[in-house]
Amino acid sequence: AFYYFFSFGAFVALSLWLPRYLIGVYGFGIATAGMIGAAYSIPASIFRAYGGVLSDRIGARTVLYWTFTVCAVATLVLSLPSADYVVRGISGPIPFHFEIGPLAFIAVAFVLGFFMSLGKAAVYKHIPVYYPQSVGAVGGVVGMIGGLGGFILPIAFGALNDLTGVWSSCFMLLFLIVVSCLVWMHVTIRQMERAAAAETAPLSYAAE
Repeated sequence: AFYYFFSFGAFVALSLWLPRYLIGVYGFGIATAGMIGAAYSIPASIFRAYGGVLSDRIGARTVLYWTFTVCAVATLVLSLPSADYVVRGISGPIPFHFEIGPLAFIAVAFVLGFFMSLGKAAVYKHIPVYYPQSVGAVGGVVGMIGGLGGFILPIAFGALNDLTGVWSSCFMLLFLIVVSCLVWMHVTIRQMERAAAAETAPLSYAAE
């Protein structure tokens, strides 16, 4: 459910927040920002079907590893705020300006949306594997938590804007969420592998 909170809930939240972000940060017109938001949401939703094909072909766990890793890098890049730096050089101060341009922002955001779509299918691929007797109930809970993400996160984005005064704070929050998902998943998988190894060790010893 936590994985779906990010892959689906954060995707819906960004679909709603992206036009406002483009208007506030890059000065886009409302029509242009709306078209980019629509272009972000529609193709990425279609790619969810491809995520299901990949999950069948290479495994849902592998797809989720790729999803969380790429999304962590993308949200880290998008979370970097525009800033001016002054370096003390040999011949005096050297000013630097850092800013992610609109084209670069849109490109990274679309990569983020694409991998989120792959992750949506991978999450649901896990349910019949781990909960074969409760597919409907677990699927309902997962979908509910994902839907709550789409409701809660836009509110959190606005609150962070008010608290920090930094537009990219929404991506800072998403970075923390996706890194938590990645660490949680990796630790859980390692625990499952150690438990499986501990169960098979006595059997192999008895066979010898």
